[in-house]
Amino acid sequence: MAKLERIITGNFNEILHRIEDGIINGSVSASLEESSDFRIGDTRCSVRVFERYSYMGGNRVSLNVTLFGNGDTIQLSAITSGGSQAMFFKINTFGEEAFLDKLREIL
Repeated sequence: MAKLERIITGNFNEILHRIEDGIINGSVSASLEESSDFRIGDTRCSVRVFERYSYMGGNRVSLNVTLFGNGDTIQLSAITSGGSQAMFFKINTFGEEAFLDKLREIL
């Protein structure tokens, strides 16, 4: 697993749209697998789960992106998973790191 956490400032909808667009259009095999959105008053939480094929690792990897925000302050948490073919130990995480690097570019 690889993880990225940041506090960012901006319009919640615009940032969410930029992430969705950037991930989906950033890889021919990327897809949005599921999404969830919550709101209590002015506080919002959006969860997106993406998946793509990792040519380097020869497997599929997932990226879970959570945005939690109030006003223009947004906490982002992104966690990748599934990047290894080993049964007991995680041997390669190339695909996971590459997926997270794509998100870093978008941000």
